[in-house]
Amino acid sequence: MKRLVLWVPLGAFIVFLAVVAAGLYTPRQEAVPSAMIGQPLPDFTLAPAIAGRPGLSSTELRMGRAHLVNIFASWCIPCRTEAAQLAELTRRGIPVDGIAVRDRPEDLSAFLATYGDPFRAIGADVDRRVQLDIGSAGVPETFVIDGRGIIRHQHIGAITDGDLPAIVAAYQEASR
Repeated sequence: MKRLVLWVPLGAFIVFLAVVAAGLYTPRQEAVPSAMIGQPLPDFTLAPAIAGRPGLSSTELRMGRAHLVNIFASWCIPCRTEAAQLAELTRRGIPVDGIAVRDRPEDLSAFLATYGDPFRAIGADVDRRVQLDIGSAGVPETFVIDGRGIIRHQHIGAITDGDLPAIVAAYQEASR
């Protein structure tokens, strides 16, 4: 009986570790889409994130042509991994605008020089207000905006090669 008493706490601890490990390594699909999908963009005007480049405003995004709006930051590791896919979308003729969140111009310039610059315009969202108003909780996130400024699609996380068909389809639908 004494031996059993000694092994019970150890067994319980091992079970606890197994449950914690399973929780850490189980992929989760708990991304919550923005409640703004189907809604007009909130009004905003963002100053240019880099000198000599255009900033971004909701007015520009309501001028008749669909756009992708990518919310990113130079300090964001997943943003680096999606750079090639954003360049591919630009190559396909899809306009990509950026909202740089809590970033410094010098860091952003270095990021774009290293990973490429697919952006038509980049607005500086220093205090994350526009990011939150759009319904984004993190970086990177990409929104498809139709020509009237209505949010039509949201992609949470870094864009992969496998995500391109769905994003292109959402853009084409928003372009109609």
